[in-house]
Amino acid sequence: MPEKVYKKFADEADQPQSTTKSTPNSQQNSKVDNPQYKKQATVHDADKTLQANAGPQRKSSTNPKSQAASGTASQKTGKTGAHESNGSKAIKAVNADSAFSGGLKGQRQRATSISKPASSRANPQALQKIASELEKVRKTLPIWDKKADIRWALRNNDILLLIGETGSGKSTQVPQFLHTEPWCKKQSIKIKNDAGREEDVAIGGMIAITQPRRIAATTLAQRVAREAGSYLGNAKENVPGKVGYAVRFDSNVPQGTKIKFVTEGILLQEMLRDPHLRQYSAIIVDEIHERSIDVDLIAGFLRQLVHGDKKGRGGISLKVVIMSATMDLGGLEAFFAKPETQPDYQPGNNHGRTLAPHLLDEEQEMANNAKLFLDEARRSSTDSSNTFSSWEGFSSSDDGDKTKVTNGAAPTEDVDMEWPSAHELETGIPDGDISENGVVVEYVEGRAHEVRCFYELKPTTDYMDSTLKRIISVHISEPLPGDILVFLTGQEEIETLQTQLEYYSDQFAKEVPRYKIMPLYGSLPAPAQQEVFEPVKEKRTRKIVLATNIAETSVTVSGVRYVVDCGKSKVKQYRPKLGMESLLSKPISMVSAIQRRGRAGREMEGKCFRIYTQGDFESMEEDEVPEILRSDVIEAVLKMKARGVQDVLSFPLMDSPDIVAMEKALLQLHLMGALNDEGDLTEAGKKMAIFPLPAGYGRVLIAAAELDAGCLLEAIDIISCLTADAEVFLQAKSEEERDEVEQYRNDLTRREGDILTYLNTMQHYASENVNRTEWCKKRMISTRAMKSAYAIRRQLRSICLSVKLLAEQAPADPQPFEPVSPEKAEVILKSFLKAFATKTAVLAPDGSYLTTQGRHAIAIHPSSVMHGVKKEAIMFLEHVYTAKSYAKKVSAIQANWLVEALDA
Repeated sequence: MPEKVYKKFADEADQPQSTTKSTPNSQQNSKVDNPQYKKQATVHDADKTLQANAGPQRKSSTNPKSQAASGTASQKTGKTGAHESNGSKAIKAVNADSAFSGGLKGQRQRATSISKPASSRANPQALQKIASELEKVRKTLPIWDKKADIRWALRNNDILLLIGETGSGKSTQVPQFLHTEPWCKKQSIKIKNDAGREEDVAIGGMIAITQPRRIAATTLAQRVAREAGSYLGNAKENVPGKVGYAVRFDSNVPQGTKIKFVTEGILLQEMLRDPHLRQYSAIIVDEIHERSIDVDLIAGFLRQLVHGDKKGRGGISLKVVIMSATMDLGGLEAFFAKPETQPDYQPGNNHGRTLAPHLLDEEQEMANNAKLFLDEARRSSTDSSNTFSSWEGFSSSDDGDKTKVTNGAAPTEDVDMEWPSAHELETGIPDGDISENGVVVEYVEGRAHEVRCFYELKPTTDYMDSTLKRIISVHISEPLPGDILVFLTGQEEIETLQTQLEYYSDQFAKEVPRYKIMPLYGSLPAPAQQEVFEPVKEKRTRKIVLATNIAETSVTVSGVRYVVDCGKSKVKQYRPKLGMESLLSKPISMVSAIQRRGRAGREMEGKCFRIYTQGDFESMEEDEVPEILRSDVIEAVLKMKARGVQDVLSFPLMDSPDIVAMEKALLQLHLMGALNDEGDLTEAGKKMAIFPLPAGYGRVLIAAAELDAGCLLEAIDIISCLTADAEVFLQAKSEEERDEVEQYRNDLTRREGDILTYLNTMQHYASENVNRTEWCKKRMISTRAMKSAYAIRRQLRSICLSVKLLAEQAPADPQPFEPVSPEKAEVILKSFLKAFATKTAVLAPDGSYLTTQGRHAIAIHPSSVMHGVKKEAIMFLEHVYTAKSYAKKVSAIQANWLVEALDA
């Protein structure tokens, strides 16, 4: 738009909006030109590898304590190109002043005070003061200059694709830009109901922002609430506010909410209850590049909603914003464009077109520009050190040059992309313009701070050991302030590395700053997850966050300046012909590597240390295989059916699942009784879709509520344990510990198997009225898991009451424990068999088990109470492949039950 118009609109957009309806869209058409990229090259510093004696060898027989105490480190030269170890320098360090100094000190202190409001948290004056302070930070974000363009684009179009690198501020700022727009007002519209009568229906007034993980939804809601000067306490306080969130089994949506952060699964549930999403004026889909099953379904349903009949919304359009840092706009623009403008486009084959091309160009130019910008990088590295605290770290060279390269080898460094701002290019949509294909594309400049990237010089044979050494090297050699974020594959690796780092924390000289280790993974309790995002209170202490890919997108861990990327993640792979799921550690994609790197540049200049070579990076797949192409799609098929999709095989998705997987899902749903012979959803299927549970567990609840079963409360207790955030039973680490635990667990274990053992566990836990924590500790039961299961139990009881599966409110706890009779135990197992008849196996003559579907060999997992037990038939709830094909969550059944279930 012309500069005067742009300024006028920007000024007008900042003013409070009136309650009048939005004006009709103009019918002028033009194309939005993609801005040209302005590239700013930087370089890779040389890789500095911490040598073997700087950290413990996980499998070494040498005493690591004696190694650390000696303070010596071996020094490698020659082909490795590695620097002298920093371990000995740490022992010889001079005293360092503990007080932080430099420009970042005030920022960190202000951030701390802002994140912790005054005791009267709902005080409007205090909240506005916090918002005013945070607005100064907001105005420094790259996306701030695009505020007018984003608003103007959605005044004239319904779909916006927004791409901006990590750190641009899109997740927090876009909903705040939009919630005051004229089209975002609640309107009362007359709509004909199913009976043909007109009724007044409220449309719009709220914006939903989806997130792939619950921790992202809750933390972003808290952040945006502070920025908006709104109070977000807990649901019980019932204090009005502008911002809320809804995640699985946890909802906090204050009265008057305008901005609502939700997980993708929650939005799907709302789509089933309200197919037209009448309470929303806009849906923002964030981090779409992660391509979960839920986000693919959401994209398909939104495409249908935007381009379909709007009678269900009274003719009022739903605005849709699709956001990511790494997506390729070509594939997504074609998918969301008006079908008549893309006659040659066929949905279903978008995979492989996710990564934005400029990001590959950025990575490819790293080596080409290394030598040209080496001197500049050295100068900037030296100059920047003056802004940090007195702890400068131990340099690998006496002259303080931290980019020195041995043997004359030139380092390679990343090339950063500088995106043009609104002031550099006359971008934006001319007055009254509407995109011809219905989709507007907006670009946001890159991350706010430069991130320099370092690779290993040689492939590593033990990435865990290399990661440990790199963490210690960064802690010793890099200045404060600056926390470290480490990406690992799962909880087990996190706990292993945490133990090793805690051991070494006492081995450093007093002059070296301390560090505080904090884990971050999906099954961690919400309070423990939230603690990660708070600044460290202790002086001269560095925070080291050990995380899974949960920290890859959306969430910002305060204070992170250094990222250590192991280059791997755990990926689920479903084999429809075997009905088996594998969870294997595999190399990440370029998309993930770029996202992880971006975590280091959110608050200050940063560094990313990749525990793999540049060649490894270049050989990575561009993007992850979408979950819908590698997972069991039974949940997706059930949700499509519940939303009224008759032909699920031809429903337009960004990527269509394998036909074999779809047909198997339809067959499973038919066997469960969710679909009739014509493929239509039955009453049982409709109820199954309501529960925020896997389809099989929903079917179990319905079966347990039937009159001849009467075991719904027991089924809820079992499913609560099965769907808890962590494994309920902890594994003993020694024979002595195992024997001791077994004695305490004797009152829990049931010979019928794991399902009834879970029931005993929950009923004992609920009946405990003295000290539940101590009760769990004695039996090596996860307190965290039981608290989670107990909360899920409460929610499931409430849902069952609302859908009339429960006739009356269940009695309050604690109730005296009464073990279930063998007769009722049989009924409970048969209820599970209604959903899991295909996950069964029979005993073969040689003593092994063969699955009833496919006759494949399967073994009972060692974690099961049925391990080593021989029964004529078993039912299992999980089929996984690790070292071999395993059945988990196993129970003994009778062969004639199986015949009855399959016949039915």
